[in-house]
Amino acid sequence: MAPFDAWIQSLETRHLSDLRFQEVSRALRALSSTYIERRGSIHHGAALAGAGKRAAFALFYGPLHYLIVAEIVTQLDGRGRQPRALVDLGCGTGAAGAAWVACASLRPVTAIDRNPWPLAEAERTYRQFDVPVRTRQGDMTTAPWPARAAILAAFSVNELAADGRERLLRRFLERAARGDTILVVEPIARSVAPWWPEWQAAFAAAGGRADEWRFRPILPEIVAKLDRAAGLDHRELSARSLWIAGMEDPPSGGPAKSP
Repeated sequence: MAPFDAWIQSLETRHLSDLRFQEVSRALRALSSTYIERRGSIHHGAALAGAGKRAAFALFYGPLHYLIVAEIVTQLDGRGRQPRALVDLGCGTGAAGAAWVACASLRPVTAIDRNPWPLAEAERTYRQFDVPVRTRQGDMTTAPWPARAAILAAFSVNELAADGRERLLRRFLERAARGDTILVVEPIARSVAPWWPEWQAAFAAAGGRADEWRFRPILPEIVAKLDRAAGLDHRELSARSLWIAGMEDPPSGGPAKSP
């Protein structure tokens, strides 16, 4: 069995062992509402409050984040030419980072998140993909990062306060100047990230690129089933990204830069 399929099977077995499918789909509807209508409550932990929401996050959004980042990394030729570490900022369940390491020589991983539950999930995820990982609970904008790394912030910058975003952007630009690879991924909706134009300009000035992505994935069966049951529609996935290639990772292929 492929590592991705084995991971999905493991998620389904573990998270549905104590919850009925209907409970998880109901929690997914509430979780989706939190992300769309009450984003401010994310800072207070509402997205991961309760076993049902945690199961929905891991079983549904985790695989979607994996598929999105895998598509982006493949299109940007993010496989790299030299082995280096990966820093997974605001790692969540580790799904986005696992997508990158699945097609790249990125070892080991440092996964950083402020919440202990995602860190435990991320550790399981990386071990499922046979990747050594060190988890660290704390602020991703101030926690130490290993030198010579690929740095990923997938669906996490939008959850920071303004001062944290400013601090993180400065660190990104400093690390890019040293030759590190930087990838930021966020939802395509402008309301989620009103700060995006500022970051896009900063990445462009540093030699990076901005892209928007839309593609039709093959969803795992459990994800497609939850999608239908919760009244959602993820037959098409979308995201936008900011990318600065490291010294051994010149950008190639992929869509044209966004205006």
